[in-house]
Amino acid sequence: MVTEPGSALPDAVRGHWADRLAPASLRPYLRLARLERPIGWWLLLLPCWWSAALAAIAGGQAWPNVYHCALFLIGSIAMRGAGSTYNDIVDRDLDARVERTRDRPLPSGQVSTKSATIFLALQCLIGLAVLLQLNGFAIVLGFASLGVVALYPFMKRFFWMPQIVLGFAFSWGALMGWAAAFGSLSTAPLLLYAGTIAWVVGYDTIYALQDIEDDEIAGIKSSARFFGEKVKLGISTCYLFAVAMIGLSLVLAGVGPLGLMGLLLFATHLAWQVAKADRHDGVGALRLFRSNRDAGLILFAGLVLDALAKAAA
Repeated sequence: MVTEPGSALPDAVRGHWADRLAPASLRPYLRLARLERPIGWWLLLLPCWWSAALAAIAGGQAWPNVYHCALFLIGSIAMRGAGSTYNDIVDRDLDARVERTRDRPLPSGQVSTKSATIFLALQCLIGLAVLLQLNGFAIVLGFASLGVVALYPFMKRFFWMPQIVLGFAFSWGALMGWAAAFGSLSTAPLLLYAGTIAWVVGYDTIYALQDIEDDEIAGIKSSARFFGEKVKLGISTCYLFAVAMIGLSLVLAGVGPLGLMGLLLFATHLAWQVAKADRHDGVGALRLFRSNRDAGLILFAGLVLDALAKAAA
């Protein structure tokens, strides 16, 4: 489906305020930041919140640090926008060759590369302002993520599983919540990070099902193409590893029954996604991909309830 320049993109949330209420001159920039596709910042945010909740349980607190959670929200929106803008700058020629992405602001000519670069810098400044509110260890850790973020857009040109590199970047929050609370890391957040990487690879493989045919034409590599007809097996393997690693992390942090129930419901949601995934249904793939926000919130709710229960005991 081809859209008119300046109109809402096919994978945007219908009727989103960024496409309805924002001034027309700003809409291309909001689309560069993917504000009309909020699932991206949700998926960046949720590992931060999981990690903050895990730290609260380990530290005997009734709640995740609310101030940290608010900072992670602002930072996730800003840095997801920055990452998407950077990705679009790097991929502007490839995007022009894929039906779903050819009407993005850069390949369609709505925004110049220079303007996009300035917009990228502004978003990075917001992210920096957020990061500087944390302790020194967390600040250094946050800066360390930038190398992975810079590398990701190039991976799809020569690496069959670029989703793994995306997982390294999008899962970084699994380390940040713990680091912000304790000023250090331990085995529990590292296992949470490993499990979250596998979760990202799984859900982004579902997302990549939308573009298999165009990716083959453009020579873009993806896990969906790599798994081929065995894509359900690939996704389920990723999700099983994710649940196992996250489960070990929860046990090490002292999570109780309510948190483990949240993990069970999270795992059930992932199993439902695998059952519904269809290599030939791009529309359904987008719906399943977006449902990972709900899966992540289920796990977070279980961890918060567990923290409350432990503090009240």
